[in-house]
Amino acid sequence: MATTSDRILMGTRKGLVEARREDGTWRIGEAALPGQPIAYAMRDPRNGSIWASIDHGHWGVKLSRSAKDDGAYEEVDPPKYPEGSDVAAKYYWVLTPGHPDQPGTLWVGTEPGGLFVTRDDGASWELNKPLWDMCVEHKWMGGGRDAAGIHSIVIDPRDANHMYVGISCAGVCETKDGGASWTYANKGLRMDYAPPEEQDKEYGYDPHFVAPAPSDPDVLWQANHCGVYRSKDGSATWDEISDKPYAYFGFPVAPHPTDPLTAWIVPMHSDNNRTTFEGRLFVLRTDDGGATWRQQSAGLPQEGAMDFPYRHSLDVAPDGKTLAFGTTSGNAYVSEDGGESWQVLSNNLPLIYSLRFA
Repeated sequence: MATTSDRILMGTRKGLVEARREDGTWRIGEAALPGQPIAYAMRDPRNGSIWASIDHGHWGVKLSRSAKDDGAYEEVDPPKYPEGSDVAAKYYWVLTPGHPDQPGTLWVGTEPGGLFVTRDDGASWELNKPLWDMCVEHKWMGGGRDAAGIHSIVIDPRDANHMYVGISCAGVCETKDGGASWTYANKGLRMDYAPPEEQDKEYGYDPHFVAPAPSDPDVLWQANHCGVYRSKDGSATWDEISDKPYAYFGFPVAPHPTDPLTAWIVPMHSDNNRTTFEGRLFVLRTDDGGATWRQQSAGLPQEGAMDFPYRHSLDVAPDGKTLAFGTTSGNAYVSEDGGESWQVLSNNLPLIYSLRFA
């Protein structure tokens, strides 16, 4: 049931689109859940089921699942804030399978700032109260959206009780007891947008995406509103590895599956100019933990390109060579040589919210 290098799931503005590599050729299939905005989609490697979060402008947010991965999707009763609360989920940012030793467990990060878990494969949901209490007490704010959002959930493969979440705009939080208690893990990060007297606070930071190095769970990578960061000590401290002007502002980061020193990002010009540099679309790769970065652009448009990938729209496959990303203009690209060259998957898709190997 493991994730492969030959299948890609793309959550788009008008359905869940799949690409497969067969006999060395990539092909785009028909969309599942057609016409529905798929905020995030992933395949659970433990049982092969596919989960999708839906952000329907009229009917609200929903969850759908193909339990047998056969193209037949069923609506799943989604997580809800406690009865009597005046809070409602506005967006299901990310869905993350639980630890391999916890079948039936799935975590969902929401806006506003809530973390939910199911331990019975979606039959019931529980809000993580300790983390939600931190959100309420510290008045987490939204980044580009109305309220704070949990967009990254990292589970330590060595210990199911050890987790991190990335929150816009609070920062990184860590638990070592399965969510019974949480601590902030933002030492070394900056928040240039805050007043000087608040820049040393425990919280208020804006990670765009947090991802672990699969081969070394103590190494974490972070694309942040204020640079690119890497932790070598399990989030106890963060080191800035930005290299302006290019390796600084962006949303996704994809660590190599077997080399903790290697990762890819796709940069944008800046917060105030969320387009490419000089109309050139390129990927940045580091092979030395962020000490240096180099551009990879062969096969990508080098003039007139203004689109970019969202935080969940860049991924690297288990083989460490196959990468793919999708953009805000419905363009999707794939590389089979670690980013050295790229080919077009499609130039005709709707806006791509998420892209994940399956």
